[in-house]
Amino acid sequence: MKITWVTIIVLGFFFLQILPKEANACDITFEIIKGEKEAYQVGDTITVLVSVILTHRSCPIAIKKTNFKTNGLKVIKATPWKQLTSMEYERKLLIVVGKPKKGKLMINATRTCEKDGGFGSMKLNTVIN
Repeated sequence: MKITWVTIIVLGFFFLQILPKEANACDITFEIIKGEKEAYQVGDTITVLVSVILTHRSCPIAIKKTNFKTNGLKVIKATPWKQLTSMEYERKLLIVVGKPKKGKLMINATRTCEKDGGFGSMKLNTVIN
């Protein structure tokens, strides 16, 4: 069987498509555990569970160095980080809904380090007035 350049190019393209698109050193997820709705209006409160799973065995960056950025949401209370396992952490955030500056209501979490860090995001719908 003779392999042509076209076959090699097609196979190369195929393998490039199945490679992971993003490889963060941390997985950060958000879950609404109280106050979940289809759409939110100013003044609504929600409780969010933030989970961080470190995918590398040792991380030089403390869990407290996780940065949060919001648009139209205000964190009014937060529990301390709780270590569940050597590589798993969580904390709860009490959030009040405000008016977004532009776009959707959103909260992002970012961890920055030389191992690619981590990123997580949660977007919420607003009630249209």
